[in-house]
Amino acid sequence: MAKKGLYANIHAKRKRIAAGSGEKMRKPGSKGAPKASDFKKAAKTAKKPKRGERARKSKAKRGY
Repeated sequence: MAKKGLYANIHAKRKRIAAGSGEKMRKPGSKGAPKASDFKKAAKTAKKPKRGERARKSKAKRGY
């Protein structure tokens, strides 16, 4: 199984924080926090949305 990506980890931690885990996000530049190069690397491997998928998602959010 492939490792989860940077953004998946960030979203999972935000979800745990919202649930009351007591964790905190690391400050930029602190030890263990993702660097700018990590975000650039993640952007290179990001999948582009399928044709028309972006419009469907926005309509779903609005309740159409």
